[in-house]
Amino acid sequence: MAKYAPRLLNQYKEEIIPALMKRFGYKNVMQVPRLKKISLNIGVGDAVQDPKLLDHAMNDLSVISGQKPAITSAKKSISNFKLREGMKVG
Repeated sequence: MAKYAPRLLNQYKEEIIPALMKRFGYKNVMQVPRLKKISLNIGVGDAVQDPKLLDHAMNDLSVISGQKPAITSAKKSISNFKLREGMKVG
């Protein structure tokens, strides 16, 4: 584990684990469910017409998560959505 603990992990250890142990009657800390991964996703369908919307969505995700988001590009072309392969969509 890193030198520092994220805020969510601290809150989970200090507040949520004791509350779960009390509510469900767990006798051991190892019985409490753990968080392995939290993933955030934003689908920006209108980014096909306006690429600046994708930048705004990236800024929002970086503020929420504290990490730089990865951009997803289209795997296939879909003519009904005016989408071409390789265009940034989310």
